[in-house]
Amino acid sequence: MASRFYDPDGTKYGTPTYPRNLAPRGLATKKQLRRLGLRPGGQEPVAQLAWRSRSRCGGARDGYRLAWLYHVHLARPVRPMTPAREQALARALLARHTCRDCGEIHPYCLPTSLGGVCPPGTGCAAAPAVAA
Repeated sequence: MASRFYDPDGTKYGTPTYPRNLAPRGLATKKQLRRLGLRPGGQEPVAQLAWRSRSRCGGARDGYRLAWLYHVHLARPVRPMTPAREQALARALLARHTCRDCGEIHPYCLPTSLGGVCPPGTGCAAAPAVAA
């Protein structure tokens, strides 16, 4: 195999490494496990996927990206959503939609870059400044 990232013994990268779409059966990434209704369940990664990437965001370093691989047969089912967790999630999302200055609730999450306040031209940001 002529792929730069094919290292099933882990001699080159320290852990078994496979290019995209060539991982052995029985191994899956976290996203793949989640689609199956599973989670890693405390197991350590046993291998990694590596691929070239032109993007510098999302964890890309030196022009390549990595995804850890886990054994599917050791994965555990995803924990069910309890009523208390559902309430906590609803409160957290409501807080992300609520302006910290005026308390107005928006239909979208307020950007943290604005400090959790209304964007310019809306809500409290649109109110004219009162001259003293």
